[in-house]
Amino acid sequence: MTSDQFPTAPGRPAPLGATFGAGAVNFSVFAKDARAVRLLLFRSPDDPEPAADIPLDPARNRTSYYWHVRVEGIGPGQVYAWRVDGPYAPTLGHLYRADKVLLDPYGLVVTGQDIYDRRAACGSGENVHCCLRSVVADPEDYDWEDDRPLARIGQREIVYELHVGGFTADPACGLPPQLRGTYAGLAARAGYLRDLGVTAVELMPVHEFDPQDAPRGRRNVWGYSSVSFFAPHHTYSSDRSPLGAVREFRDMVKALHRAGIKVILDVVYNHTAEGGPDGPTLCWRGFENKAFYILQDDMSRYADFTGCGNTFNANHSIARRLIMASLRHWVHHMHVDGFRFDLASALSRGEDGRPLTQAPILWAIGSEPELANTTLIAEAWDAGGLHQIGSLPGDGFAKWNDAFRDDVRRFVRGDAGTIEAMMARVTGSADILPPLANRPFHSVNFVTCHDGFTLRDLVSYDRKHNDENGEGGRDGADENCSWNCGSEGPTEDPDILALRRRQVRNFLTLLLLSHGTPMLHMGDEFGHTRRGNNNPWCQDNELNHMPWGEGRDDDLADFTRKLVALSRRLPLLQGNAWWTATNPNRKGEVTWHGLEPGKPDWTAESRQLAWALTSPEQEGSLLVLANSGLKPARFILPQPPQGQSWLPVLATSAGPGAEFSPPGQDSTGPEPACEVDAHSLVVLWAGPQLAV
Repeated sequence: MTSDQFPTAPGRPAPLGATFGAGAVNFSVFAKDARAVRLLLFRSPDDPEPAADIPLDPARNRTSYYWHVRVEGIGPGQVYAWRVDGPYAPTLGHLYRADKVLLDPYGLVVTGQDIYDRRAACGSGENVHCCLRSVVADPEDYDWEDDRPLARIGQREIVYELHVGGFTADPACGLPPQLRGTYAGLAARAGYLRDLGVTAVELMPVHEFDPQDAPRGRRNVWGYSSVSFFAPHHTYSSDRSPLGAVREFRDMVKALHRAGIKVILDVVYNHTAEGGPDGPTLCWRGFENKAFYILQDDMSRYADFTGCGNTFNANHSIARRLIMASLRHWVHHMHVDGFRFDLASALSRGEDGRPLTQAPILWAIGSEPELANTTLIAEAWDAGGLHQIGSLPGDGFAKWNDAFRDDVRRFVRGDAGTIEAMMARVTGSADILPPLANRPFHSVNFVTCHDGFTLRDLVSYDRKHNDENGEGGRDGADENCSWNCGSEGPTEDPDILALRRRQVRNFLTLLLLSHGTPMLHMGDEFGHTRRGNNNPWCQDNELNHMPWGEGRDDDLADFTRKLVALSRRLPLLQGNAWWTATNPNRKGEVTWHGLEPGKPDWTAESRQLAWALTSPEQEGSLLVLANSGLKPARFILPQPPQGQSWLPVLATSAGPGAEFSPPGQDSTGPEPACEVDAHSLVVLWAGPQLAV
């Protein structure tokens, strides 16, 4: 088959990408400084040679910076790619290579993964035999039935971060082999997440990524290595046909929505899989390197504010248009409910790499009408030193709160001088999220996430154990604010195991009963361990798998489920308004205490803090007694609401399965009191019956 067997017309520059209609496909790409552009059509995803090679005539198929052609007689499922020729002058920022086969930056599907070779894409020779290709898709070709994105504006979410491939990879998940590690597998386990109390899943990257972007002999498992901003990752689909991943992703979204669960995507717009100068030419740099990447003064080198070899030039008009089109596509055509922006501070950098106080891309995202009901979460820092939790440009972004992570870890570990920081974290972190521009739900509180130790490892290891990653132990954070409770790693010491058990429950209790948006990490409720590896991004094994079978902690899962349910029954935690503190002249929602009522002790030596939460609309009050000290502490209890008594709700030091039926407080002294064991929490309630 040759190009003359495909009737063509000049086509049009808009829309970008491959657009099907009336028995033909219009192709359009941006390539400002290209001298020649060719469209390649393939019979199948892994054909070694194109069936047709269609040259575009600059006089007929170019408008301004856009190259376009309409091809008759083809449609959805057609495999295609591009070749772009032009100046190769690295010191001028030009990296055109006529021998490279390129993905469409706006392509909706990626195929060719079975023949793809990253090393060949990095080389200087022809790579058509082992290249990735794009696939024409009709984004309207799907029956959504009555599905709509879930817009729960102003309601507290319980977010659960998970890895699609790892969530059902364990054979003990109960699914047939073909569904394990897939979108369909996640859909089949939506009921588990609903029963846990989750209201939103935050999926680690599902944009098509490069698994070969990893040390030799390993695979990039986490997916922070995008090759497309539009295509769902094919490996997560049980249907390996070219369009199968799109259908199966949509089926998963529908299933999660039916379970009342939002779908939030962790999106990586800050860098790409093309890496640094020695990386592969897959897509963007082959069309217009200067438009898509931030370059250093020596334009042959990339500015790297991401730690991954390059930084996407998000505030260039061309790159910005691409990102916005991607976001609109995932909301409109894939029905996702929100996005978590990886290293969002990198998106605030201008074309010279300097931070912009009014970054156009971030303001565009926050003000886009089609994203008005969409959850926006930012990881408000980058690898170049920016840290912008309280100052990220743009409106509407919630932020991952690493201060919550670190301060809660230090308090639970028993560090000195943590009381004041804990008071701020419990109440929504108004000290770092200016209240005039933020609400408490803008604080995404977490103790663990994909980066760093799991919850079990946080209480089992003092240091990271990352030798398996092949980077000589240099990767991963060195400081984790962790504590092994007396022995590094696995132990059979009953006292150490009991202490670790308490600490895990302390973390979960503080997370779920603090103001803000709590986020759990996949497997923590089952006591998942990564054996001390705090950065297993390249480990395609059980370190990244949900432990459905052997070793899972069902008692901990039951505790987590009950704790989530308790948090959802407390009206004061559901309101997205800042709490006020009780003082002699005003009754507020939060009242602070120490070992004595109304006397919080924020000296460096203090290890005890108590607080009561009382909603003006609710005849009841929740009292949390926290002791991070090495010895038991006796708390004198404040007066409960009139006509009520303090009743026990939970104690983290109680035996397995008994945490929610703890003994009552000590009433033998002159005043009601409660003794709280070392490194443990007690929660009391005064008011109408509070079922758990």
